[in-house]
Amino acid sequence: MNSPSPYRAAASTAAAPRDHAPPTVLLLLAILVSALVLAPIAVTVFDAVRGSVVGTLALLFRPVIGHLLLNTIGLAVVCAVGSGLVSLAMAWLIERSDVPGYSIWRVLAPLPLALPAFVSSYAWLSISPSFQGAAGAALVVSASYYPLVYLPLAAALRGLDPAQEESARSLGLSPLAAFCRVTLPQLRPALLGGTLLLVLHVLTEFGAFALLRFRTFTTAIYSAYNAGLQVKQGALLACVLLFLCFLCLWGEQRLRGQHDYASIGAGVRRMPRRHSLGWGRIPALIFLGTVFTAAVGVPLATIGYWLTRTDAAAMTTTAVSTAQIIRVSFSSIGYGVAAGILTTALAFPVAYLAARYHNRAVQLIERTTYLPKGVPGIVVALALVTLSLQLLYPLYQTAILLVLAYAIIFMPLAVVSIRATAGQIEPGLENSARALGVGRFGVFRRVTLPLTAPGLGSATALVFISVCTELPTTLLLIPTGAHTLATEIWAESSNFAFAAAAPYAAVLAAISMLAAWLLANRFGRAAVA
Repeated sequence: MNSPSPYRAAASTAAAPRDHAPPTVLLLLAILVSALVLAPIAVTVFDAVRGSVVGTLALLFRPVIGHLLLNTIGLAVVCAVGSGLVSLAMAWLIERSDVPGYSIWRVLAPLPLALPAFVSSYAWLSISPSFQGAAGAALVVSASYYPLVYLPLAAALRGLDPAQEESARSLGLSPLAAFCRVTLPQLRPALLGGTLLLVLHVLTEFGAFALLRFRTFTTAIYSAYNAGLQVKQGALLACVLLFLCFLCLWGEQRLRGQHDYASIGAGVRRMPRRHSLGWGRIPALIFLGTVFTAAVGVPLATIGYWLTRTDAAAMTTTAVSTAQIIRVSFSSIGYGVAAGILTTALAFPVAYLAARYHNRAVQLIERTTYLPKGVPGIVVALALVTLSLQLLYPLYQTAILLVLAYAIIFMPLAVVSIRATAGQIEPGLENSARALGVGRFGVFRRVTLPLTAPGLGSATALVFISVCTELPTTLLLIPTGAHTLATEIWAESSNFAFAAAAPYAAVLAAISMLAAWLLANRFGRAAVA
């Protein structure tokens, strides 16, 4: 008698969870999380369309809407073009040229992502009020978010097969012609994908634009809310902004579908030959140094300058005690930790199901949790204000509502992190534990949870960083009398009390950079291991 192959039995056991229906409890939890994420969007659309059609159209087709569209789209285009060109040049210099210190520049280039954009705007504004307006907004946002374009470009350049460009050179093409005709077309998916992510951040940015007095849809929504809770007007503006954000997400999806990222140097391990810059090394160093100075050097130097001011004019505005700074810092950390834990807990059922069960219901739930990626935080906050006033009044202006808003906004970060780790767990390990008599909870505690720990830690850290630097949602939902580092910076900077804002900015910058470093080193290594 032929016995069944042990290999086939193991393979069948490993594949079983993907073929069977997902656990009912996990599925119900995931559905509840999906409904929680959809609630603010549904409330926003309902508030926008209720009332007379004539009144809605009158509000929608006002001249101010055209002005906001021109400001928002115009700034997004300027930042996209400027950041795209700067990032492309930086990525090539750092990854393909012999610019001095390229290994150091590789570490420094992504650092602006650890510094909130509104902290950078505070720094530039404290230098001169002339940075208010469109030019200052373009400078600050481009300097803060260019790593979103640089990082995929640098990764793509590292993975490209250098033989293709070398073959083009051997056929008589100049270095520039070979780059434009061979390398640049292969970088197109990374360049456009990163640019779309940058545009999405520009559309949803609030703090930098509010401080620099540049009107966009996010600042207009906040103004509508402050002007006597004009829910209808704010919801209409939010719907226009939602349309723009989803249009960007649709474009990103289309680009991902039309271009194969795996074809860019898949399997290549040979390091490309670095191009000699010759005398061009000096201009290259000046270029890289200028970009890094604008993005990180000026903000940190400005914060340090205001911290060391001891003249009478500065002292009159720096009535900030150490106890107050510590209290506000712990408040920000507390909100960050609470939101990180809650978001990770809510995201786990969705991420685990998405990694293990490939059916349409699970895919739909997972895609629903990604929707906050295209929903500005201020829109979620406004919708939760409406919900709490009409249905959940005991939650109005409570820490619970604020932490819940954070969980909704940053859900995609947690789902992506957890799913990446959960997808690497061999299903046979859990099945073997079940076969040995361990119950479902025991398997979860002794097998699943330890193996997904790196993803859980990464998700919590990502949400923590995002919460500490989040501004519009905090301004709208924070309990009366409570403060965070972000709200204190915004309040003091709005009154041009730059010395008073400096201690909060310094602490926030330190927390953000430390958390980013821990995320990259501690959880990144754990995940790889």
